[in-house]
Amino acid sequence: MNFLRNTIIKLVVALAILPFVSCTAHNSSEPQKPNIIVFFADDMAYADLSCYGNPNIRTPHIDKLAEEGLKLTSFYVAGPVCTPSRAALMSGRYPIHTLPGNLGPNSKNGFPSEELIIPEVLKTAGYKSMAIGKWHLGHATKELMPTGKGFDKFYGLPYSNDMIKPWVDTDVPLKLYIDDKAVKTVDYDQESLTNDFTTEAIKFINETKDQPFFLYVPYSMPHLPISTNDQFKGTSEGGLYGDVIENIDWSVGEIMNALKAANIDDNTLIVFTSDNGPWHELPDRMLAKGVEPWHQGTTGPLRGSKASTYEGGMRVPGIFYWKNEIPAGQVSSDIVTTMDIFPTLLEIAGIKKPANKEFDGVNILPFLKREAKSPRTEFFYLKGKTIEAVREGEWKLRYSNERREDAGLTLYDPIEMELYNMKHDVGEKHNVAELYPEIAERLMNKMKAKAKEINARISKPKKQPKKK
Repeated sequence: MNFLRNTIIKLVVALAILPFVSCTAHNSSEPQKPNIIVFFADDMAYADLSCYGNPNIRTPHIDKLAEEGLKLTSFYVAGPVCTPSRAALMSGRYPIHTLPGNLGPNSKNGFPSEELIIPEVLKTAGYKSMAIGKWHLGHATKELMPTGKGFDKFYGLPYSNDMIKPWVDTDVPLKLYIDDKAVKTVDYDQESLTNDFTTEAIKFINETKDQPFFLYVPYSMPHLPISTNDQFKGTSEGGLYGDVIENIDWSVGEIMNALKAANIDDNTLIVFTSDNGPWHELPDRMLAKGVEPWHQGTTGPLRGSKASTYEGGMRVPGIFYWKNEIPAGQVSSDIVTTMDIFPTLLEIAGIKKPANKEFDGVNILPFLKREAKSPRTEFFYLKGKTIEAVREGEWKLRYSNERREDAGLTLYDPIEMELYNMKHDVGEKHNVAELYPEIAERLMNKMKAKAKEINARISKPKKQPKKK
């Protein structure tokens, strides 16, 4: 009887746990959610890559991503300088909602605690995440650092690599951080930064390859001061700047090799872009300790550069690669922005939008798979808390009090409306506002409505100082 009773008990227990065993087996056989890597260069110009037309700089690894994925020619960041651009990428919102201006070594603020960013939301779907490189989104407290905003790990700098003397008047030393702890001082010897970031990225991939991960690699270069190691010095036809870009390209190649070695390259979405255009018209403070005026990238066919709402300041390289998901060899001039990445990642990871999360970005997954056009039809160019331009389809209206010496204007003169056709005049050389006044007026009204909606400003001429 005891034998029969024990047999019955074992049978009952086996039947009871069978659903759980089946469920576990089913889950283990489910395909892993896609991994995500976002490469975010610092101050890299639209035409710094050979796949975007640079004749002197070789970028075969990044070019391969473009050849085997999707290359965008109207890809925008939402801020023309570092912090706002990064804030828009991480939050999926125009930076006026979070961090509209650059942070410095003495800054005490950062992302609002209630603002959800990419790693915080991906974590709910089982993603591990790491940021490697330049953060520049708050550092005064542990809560403002990457590991306080959802990243499991961090290796890098809290802000730009020039934020030390003699380039910036500060006594705060620039530190390299591991997670939320400073581990060493970074002064002028920055030659190994890109290689060090690469080593940490490969290490993270190898440690995390068995679960979905989000890897954010915001390189510190080619932001000034630029430097690279002996492996790349003098190897490009683009001078030291070209050497630095080719070092970054090598880094991308090494990280892609690590994905392939881990057999996860076909289940990883790759995004490569830059935070804004190149740093032209350098302030005098930067021309010190070996920094030269020609240590800068080229905007190619675009007008303007970093800190400008002309195309050269906010139109950047945009490459999306996802083997077997994004058709190879695609080039598109559809409008897409870094703000669109976050809502797209939610779709890819199978996550519903949190009830308390707002987006200015849109889901572009059907567009990436070439199943539809980009859902984005308009884009507003913000500088600080001012809307200076809007693009709608092929038309761009710009209304800014930025000094226009080439037109003989000063900051005190009335502001002219600048209307450009992005299909025929990507270099913004021909203002056709007088030829198409109804289009200019309609876009001006659109800018005013958006400014009212998000509590932004519209440019005004400066008042003449009163004569004494």
